[in-house]
Amino acid sequence: MAANDGAGWLAGGLTRRLAVLDWRIGRRMRGRWAVAAHELVCFGMKQAAACLFGGLMVALLLATWRWYPASAALARYDFLTLAAVAIQAGLLAFRLESREEAKAILLFHVVGTAMELFKTAAGSWTYPEPSLLRLGGVPLFSGFMYASVGSYIARAWRLFDFRFTQHPPLRALMVLAAAIYLNFFTHHYLPDMRGLLFVAVAVLFGRCTVHFRVRRVHRRMPLLLGFVLVASFIWLAENIGTFTRAWLYPSQRAGWGMVPLGKLGAWLLLMIISYAMVAALHAGGLSRRRAPAQ
Repeated sequence: MAANDGAGWLAGGLTRRLAVLDWRIGRRMRGRWAVAAHELVCFGMKQAAACLFGGLMVALLLATWRWYPASAALARYDFLTLAAVAIQAGLLAFRLESREEAKAILLFHVVGTAMELFKTAAGSWTYPEPSLLRLGGVPLFSGFMYASVGSYIARAWRLFDFRFTQHPPLRALMVLAAAIYLNFFTHHYLPDMRGLLFVAVAVLFGRCTVHFRVRRVHRRMPLLLGFVLVASFIWLAENIGTFTRAWLYPSQRAGWGMVPLGKLGAWLLLMIISYAMVAALHAGGLSRRRAPAQ
């Protein structure tokens, strides 16, 4: 059996086993609350699977902060970079991520690293530890932290079988994403257009509903609410990142403090960029794959 066939068998076998387990548990569920609890567990399992890359990266930040030896020949940042590459390779090898998804994530890695180079040069934040695998003041693992957002959206889209009603046209979404990205640079020299960008996000996605399948039927919620919830979890992850001194804002150099809540807005806008890249993979399906009847 070829290596790829073995990986596909493993991933497919795991999916089948989870489906059988879900079916067996579902047969024993009696009552509305029991069924709701079962679906909540299934929702959590799918979310954990979608967060696999990002969750592993956050776990590595904590583990290396606590246990990585300061005298190691390999710098902590370089270890994080190599570990991130290994995780990404593993996801592809075991077919837990498609090549198309990996390409979008790689693009977001490049986009994120380019912004990192500018932001660190401008003093927005710093990476206080030494490393070899870096560009200027930016260790290469940082790009994977951005890529983890794209990885989550791509995997959640597939695992939850996203459908939409009133989804904005892809062209309008791409224009908005480009404007958001440009503003991250220009607001250092020109008026910050963030307020107008928030309005544009609200107008573009205000009527959009995402339909996601946990088990057998699709549930629904406003897509804007989903964006806010995901941005909130990213903000929590960023607090962990700064707590482990993986990177620091100027206000945290003298001592750690929580990342300001205002950063939620920045992460919301940055997530729109990642969402646009993943949506481009599903360009044909955005208009065809309508939400199922409720």
